[in-house]
Amino acid sequence: MKLDIKGIIPPMVTPLLENKELDLLGLENLLKHLINGGVHGIFILGTTGEGPSLSYAVRKQLITETCRIVNKRVPVLVGITDTSFDGTLEIANHAKKVGADALVVAPPYYFPISQEEMGDYLDSLVPALPLPFMLYNMPSCTKLHLSIEIVKKAKELGAIGIKDSSGNLTYLYTLIEEFKSDPSFSIIAGTELFLPETIINGGHGSVAGGANFFPRLFVDLYEAAMDRNLERIRSLREKVLLVHSTIYEVGEYSSRHIKGTKAALTVMGICQDHIAEPLDRFSDEQRNSIKKYIAQFNYKNEHDPVH
Repeated sequence: MKLDIKGIIPPMVTPLLENKELDLLGLENLLKHLINGGVHGIFILGTTGEGPSLSYAVRKQLITETCRIVNKRVPVLVGITDTSFDGTLEIANHAKKVGADALVVAPPYYFPISQEEMGDYLDSLVPALPLPFMLYNMPSCTKLHLSIEIVKKAKELGAIGIKDSSGNLTYLYTLIEEFKSDPSFSIIAGTELFLPETIINGGHGSVAGGANFFPRLFVDLYEAAMDRNLERIRSLREKVLLVHSTIYEVGEYSSRHIKGTKAALTVMGICQDHIAEPLDRFSDEQRNSIKKYIAQFNYKNEHDPVH
């Protein structure tokens, strides 16, 4: 069956307990919140999901439990990127075993590598992958901005799409233009503010971090873009910009997006906000700022109970 990767696919946070074990109740609440919000897929073990910071045991448990709870209602995409080739395959094979739908592959993230080395890496890795895969362009975390040539090569090897989190709109447009002749190759924006432009220009969706806490907002924005409803796009984008100027601006470091997302879910009563080392969760004062910002929005899922 053809896997349709499109729409809003949240890069789901990994709910953790204080001892850094998986928060099973929080995970159940979060997946219910996302699916009630109308999302079109779930992406786990990405950057927002703190994938590289988690033990293999926690990663495997998260994949198993997510697949069980989602139960094929939407596709589950699993980030398998690791510094170790064998570790990458270990997670990929587990994902296949427990019912995931696709894998997400970024460059290994410790040693800086060349485009040529990335091509060789794909030549070795892809034949061993047990599921369809997407590429993931995340230069801020991997030290490599995937060239269009590498994306073409990945597609020839069987990639079903790319998630671009470079934040470079020109590159995103180039991807859309390069692959427009094959609508089955999904171009997914990692930068949520680019969602309307992505859709209107022929892309397929967004891995929107803010969809963790306001899934319906991003689903509505996606649908407005699909309908070319410019007035509704403008009104919804104002709300997304407000997320960026409030929830995403608490704290000093680039990790504040992950911390802010987890803090938002905590104040909404969905899951705890413990974070894997080396990151620290927000202080009480920062969490209170998030609580105040969340209260300003009043953007609930249509079918969700008020938390």
